[in-house]
Amino acid sequence: MWGKGLITLAVCLSGIWGTAMAERVVTSLDGTWELGQTISPEEPPESFDRTIVVPGLVDLAQPGYDEVGRKSELRSYFWYRKTFTLPKDTDRAVLKIHKAKYGAAVLLNGASVGEHLPCFTPALLDIGGFLKPAGQDNELIIRVGADRETLPEGQPGGWDFEKYLYIPGIYDSVEVIQAGFPFLENIQTVPDIEAGVVRVVTELRNGAEVQAPQLVFEVRERSSGQVVGRAETTGKRLAPGELTTLEVSVPIEKPQLWSPEHPFLYELKVSSDSDQLQTRFGMRSFRFDRLTGRAVLNGKPYFLRGSNVTIYRFFEDELRGRKPWDREWVRKLHRQFKSMHWNSLRYCIGFPPEFWYDIADEEGILLQDEFPIWLLNDAPEAPVAEKIIPEYVEWMRERWNHASVVMWDGQNESVTGETGKAIQAVRHLDLSNRPWDNGWADPQSPTDFVEAHPYLFIRDWSSKEPFYISELAQHSGVPNLQEAQKKYKVPVVINEYAWLWLQRNGEPTSLTQEIYKRILGEEATPDDRRELYARYLAALSEFWRAHRQAAGVLHFCGLGYSRAGDVPRPEGGATSDNFIDLERLEFEPFFEGYVRDAFNPLGVMVDFWNESITPGVRREIPVFVTNDLDTSWEGTVSLVIDREGQETSRRALHAAVGPLGQQVLPFEMTLPKEPGRYRISALLTDSAGKTVRSFRLFEVEE
Repeated sequence: MWGKGLITLAVCLSGIWGTAMAERVVTSLDGTWELGQTISPEEPPESFDRTIVVPGLVDLAQPGYDEVGRKSELRSYFWYRKTFTLPKDTDRAVLKIHKAKYGAAVLLNGASVGEHLPCFTPALLDIGGFLKPAGQDNELIIRVGADRETLPEGQPGGWDFEKYLYIPGIYDSVEVIQAGFPFLENIQTVPDIEAGVVRVVTELRNGAEVQAPQLVFEVRERSSGQVVGRAETTGKRLAPGELTTLEVSVPIEKPQLWSPEHPFLYELKVSSDSDQLQTRFGMRSFRFDRLTGRAVLNGKPYFLRGSNVTIYRFFEDELRGRKPWDREWVRKLHRQFKSMHWNSLRYCIGFPPEFWYDIADEEGILLQDEFPIWLLNDAPEAPVAEKIIPEYVEWMRERWNHASVVMWDGQNESVTGETGKAIQAVRHLDLSNRPWDNGWADPQSPTDFVEAHPYLFIRDWSSKEPFYISELAQHSGVPNLQEAQKKYKVPVVINEYAWLWLQRNGEPTSLTQEIYKRILGEEATPDDRRELYARYLAALSEFWRAHRQAAGVLHFCGLGYSRAGDVPRPEGGATSDNFIDLERLEFEPFFEGYVRDAFNPLGVMVDFWNESITPGVRREIPVFVTNDLDTSWEGTVSLVIDREGQETSRRALHAAVGPLGQQVLPFEMTLPKEPGRYRISALLTDSAGKTVRSFRLFEVEE
């Protein structure tokens, strides 16, 4: 049904979804809203003189505003206004604002409905008593803070050492949900892959009368629509206003497991005579094995390879536009990530719009979902547990059915007791018992994991003795941890490393200028720097993967901002992604060519780190073959030395590597005698017929 630009979805469960009859009407309020601003939080503006598309951010208003994203004397609040009608009258009506910054206060038809301060989780407000009858116009006004400082003390606001703008707005969808009582508040799916069932925990809220509803649970394959599971509950007597929890296990016929290689999804519908609610899930399990230090997906060891998305940094990129809300663009982004042999992502220091998680489910990507708290370097905010806990609860309730979300991450690079208190308060709510990361603070359970950020090249930026790539020859491959992270001996995920970022135009960032000056000199071209970055990043990726000291290796970062210009912070960019065409999502060619091989599931690493050598020396050069697959590989590994494309020597050895195994091949090689610049490469052909290579450049001394 279409009306006044709103999309209304009514689902009737008859025939298609079984014999029970139920209806839930969801009216989308996405689209064009009016927008105004004020200094005071008390009254809406006299004039709503701008328009804005929801979801989005205020910097997309037409006409635009000045000084958006930073504290300004021009305003303290933005006010959104929209008129809408509903197709029917129902007993229960809920306004859902999926995400809004900074804090959301709601007026409906001139009356105050309530306020929701959390900036990263959904507001669910009961609006039944404020609506006009079906078919009549309702006026909805939502006030948001114009900057992070409008939030009360102790409320998480998403401060980020590398962010310069905090752009407010309703940046996820808004909808009105209508149904009868009893009302289905929430569903949690808990897959049991060994038993072949999905446990369904349903929260049911009753209305003003005593009722004994019967619930019908039906599971279909998302791809085929075939019904593969069904269950019912007998009517349970509910007192007026009672909120109860019902549990049922639904057997799945011939269950198929969800994984990045096979992202098979199911749809669950729970229905009664008064309401219906649908969700998706995957039959999968995930944990970390404390003894081996490995991730375990669906009962088998699994190595994480991936990257990061810093969506809130990308929000301030000058080329961002409406890309984060373009489903086609976001899907292509995730497919580009998978083309790099990445099976995992960390949504870093912030949550994207909710449909991103649907796409991760569909495309097959394991997510470390990180709550936006970062308290490094005397952060100007100090979130407290009592305000973190309610937002953690809302976060988990919104995400726990996503097959892609396998790790909760309470914060980034901080040492604080507040997130630990919050994790302990909420972790029991997730019946799938996903592992948690607590940033640089102490892990909260022996079943959790910790993150490592071995930024070896940071020494140039911190004015210490510079790091040279040749030092990897003596490195153990064990990443350093913060002292607090050592409370339990738990698995490690390396989800940031290198410290070699370049802007998209090939210029250094404010954090990497000294590195490129030292190694390449003042006259280096953008392509000189790009080639060095790709070569070193590939080598580091190979190194961390080959040493098998981490359950995962995730590059930083797959998507972020890019700020051109050779200027210091805060105007200059600190980090960047590796795209050269953001519209088409084209990677920088050196990065794509070198780093893709470094993440191939069948990895190869030439363990040679000298950048200059004595002429004619004979030495053993180890080559690591690392197999992340659960199938064996057997073939030839070649070690080749060439100069300007002219091969000077070659050796080949046979290798046989078992599932999830590794083999180190000892190549005896005589290195060149003639002075000059050479390349040494290890090559193999994987089971898909693709050549995988690892190479180093070195100089033969005069």
